[in-house]
Amino acid sequence: MNLNINLKRSVFLMLAVALGTLTSCDEDVNGNPLTASNVDASFTVTPVAGAVNTYLLTAQPKGVISSKWDTGTGAYPGKMNETVSLPDAGTYTITHTAIGAGGAMGTATAQVTVATSDPAKGNLIKGGSFVTAEDQANWKKVIYGAGADWTYSAKGATISGGHAGIYQAVDIVKDKEYTIDMTVSGGASSDMWFEVYAGKADPATVSGDYSDGGKVMGLSTWDGCGKTEFSGRLSAIGCVKNAKKDAISNVVAFDTTGKIYLMIRCGGGIAPGGISIRSVELRGK
Repeated sequence: MNLNINLKRSVFLMLAVALGTLTSCDEDVNGNPLTASNVDASFTVTPVAGAVNTYLLTAQPKGVISSKWDTGTGAYPGKMNETVSLPDAGTYTITHTAIGAGGAMGTATAQVTVATSDPAKGNLIKGGSFVTAEDQANWKKVIYGAGADWTYSAKGATISGGHAGIYQAVDIVKDKEYTIDMTVSGGASSDMWFEVYAGKADPATVSGDYSDGGKVMGLSTWDGCGKTEFSGRLSAIGCVKNAKKDAISNVVAFDTTGKIYLMIRCGGGIAPGGISIRSVELRGK
């Protein structure tokens, strides 16, 4: 009987020591054994045959649960095999953020040089980055409320202090479809609207709020976005319906060839620091 008890005690002690050793090893290597300690975010860039200025981004899959990509206009969730269009000539820095177990992350970058702009999808907006005085000169302001203004900085164009608009004239072709987009960021707001229009009326000649052509897209605390801090492409984070499509869409078309005006206006309870925009685009589909 005593031999049997002693044997059981010995087995128990051996098991306890083994478990203690395993626990100690996990703590030395990684405080949370379910969290990856190193995530490989490397990826390759391959031109897509037959597609103008289009590239396949292929992330290595080992240990990667999900991916985020940034081609210079802000990070967004994407696939590990992501196809991107870079329609404008220039050098792009592409950043891949790989997310592994437990939320561990790794990043990698690659540069892609685009020799010529896509004639069909080139950006029709001039100075959409607002970086230089030359960029800024392409835009005009409409101030609706006292104390409101659009100002320029390294962040882009920022609206603060109330109700004001910024606009630019663009030449378009009848019945051709175009997409509008921009990177927008700001703090949590209340009773705020941020609206984008593409109308035929010159905003300088319009009395009162601009609404020609109907809203294309935007942010609105009444519609459920802008209540918390935001940053990203407006097409992805906006919640205002396209008036002509009665759905969330950044696609527009026009019944005549000629000049239209891209108008961006904002007002209401804008958070301190304002709302900033950059990388403004209007492109053919």
